Amino acid sequence: TDSNHAERKNRNPVTTSTLPLQLLARNLVLQAEKKMLSRMAGKATATLLLDEVSGEVLDELYRVSKQHTRDRAMAQRVIKDLVKVAVKVAVLFRNGCFSPTELDLAEDFRRKLRQGALTAVSFQEVEFTFEAGVLAGLLAESRDLLLRLVDKHLTPKSHGRIRHVFDHFGDAALLSHLYSPGPYRPHLDRLCHGLNQMLEDGRL
Repeated sequence: TDSNHAERKNRNPVTTSTLPLQLLARNLVLQAEKKMLSRMAGKATATLLLDEVSGEVLDELYRVSKQHTRDRAMAQRVIKDLVKVAVKVAVLFRNGCFSPTELDLAEDFRRKLRQGALTAVSFQEVEFTFEAGVLAGLLAESRDLLLRLVDKHLTPKSHGRIRHVFDHFGDAALLSHLYSPGPYRPHLDRLCHGLNQMLEDGRL
C-alpha cells in the first residue's frame, strides 16, 4: 500500500553520506538551491550549476578538498559554501540588484576568475611552470573583488563563506599537492578539462 511504501522509504532516507561520491557535489547544489529558492522571490534558477561540466568541476573540487583535508565533513562544508554563494549572487544578478558601479566590479571579478582558470589550465598543460603563489594571488584577488561586489547585499555570514571558499582552494599547500606528481594528478586533469570546457563555452 501507499502507507507501507512511505514507511519503507522513511526507514531508508537518502542522505549525503549514502550517495555515491560522483553524485555528492551535484546533490549539494540541488539541496542549496531548493533551500535558497524557497526563501527568495525572483526568476527560477533551478538549472544553475547543474549542467554536466559544472557538476564535474564541483565533483573534482570536492575530491581534492577531501583528499587534502582527510575530512569529508570539511570538504562537504566548503562545497556547500561555494554553492550557497554562487546561488545568492545569481539571484542578485537576476533580480537586477546591482548598481552600474557594482556591475563594473562584477565584470572585473569575472575577468579575474577567468584569468585564474586560464592560469590553472596552463600550469597543468605545461610542465614545470606551476607557481603556487601566482594561483593563490589570483584567487585572493578574485575573493576581494567578490567581497566588494556583495558588500551591501549579503550578510557577514555570507562574506565569511566567500573567504572560506577562496582561502581554502587558494591554500599554497593544497595547490602544491594538486600540481605535484602522485594521487592528485587525476583530479587535476579532470578539473582542468572541465575548466577548459567552461572557458571555451564562455561560462568563465
